[in-house]
Amino acid sequence: MAVYFLDTSAVVKRYLQETGTAWVRTLTSPASGHFVYLARIAEVEITATFARRRGRPGFSTTQARTALGLFLQDFAQDYRIAEITVPLLRRAALLADAHALRGYDSVQLAAALEVRSQIPSLIFISADDELNDAAIAEGFPVDNPNSH
Repeated sequence: MAVYFLDTSAVVKRYLQETGTAWVRTLTSPASGHFVYLARIAEVEITATFARRRGRPGFSTTQARTALGLFLQDFAQDYRIAEITVPLLRRAALLADAHALRGYDSVQLAAALEVRSQIPSLIFISADDELNDAAIAEGFPVDNPNSH
């Protein structure tokens, strides 16, 4: 059993067929016995991702609604959620400055750091190379689903 923090670019692969989908599905399967943390903002980011892709070739409105429904069910039942607090946002601002991260990426990293303060063995998973570089600089073991 391992403990993982997945950012949105990683967890979305559980619901969309992309490079790394099989690996993420195995990692996040309840049968794996792993604990998977997401930041609360993943709910917003995933909803936005599916809404923006809805109706595009290869992703019908029905598929988008089904994928979102599955994610929301898993979000409520399977994932452990890192809540967003004012101190976490302040830390995110410092991380954005230190690593030149996009806003929500810095919130993802700050949330992972908060979880790691309780679970030192936390592994950071992202499909975003810049965010992974920042996570490595913050001392995380990192994996990228695009490598699988």
